[in-house]
Amino acid sequence: QVQLVESGGGLVQAGGSLRISCAASGRILRNYVLGWFRQALGKEREFVSRISWSGTLTYYADSVRGRFTISRDNAKNTVYLEMNSLKPEDTAVYYCAAGTMGTREAYNYEYWGQGTQVTVSS
Repeated sequence: QVQLVESGGGLVQAGGSLRISCAASGRILRNYVLGWFRQALGKEREFVSRISWSGTLTYYADSVRGRFTISRDNAKNTVYLEMNSLKPEDTAVYYCAAGTMGTREAYNYEYWGQGTQVTVSS
């Protein structure tokens, strides 16, 4: 079994930066894709970014490309999301997920964290 625990969320002003983390425990996520999704109030969960096991392949939603950076530290079993130039529309609960066939679709991820709230004030 895998447990994913996000941390680092909070309140930030528009234009500011925040880094959120997700630590995995229970087993080593070898060959797992790690992804970030978000869900704003009243909206569906949406893909934000994902990273391959090696860390060499990264993908971003158009809405965050150029502002967000995903990275992972396999020695620590942790994935990060560095968020810059934050906008009020980035406000959401951010979830990390792990999957062997990680894509943009949430159903391809087997394990999920509980989420961390990110609020961007205008």
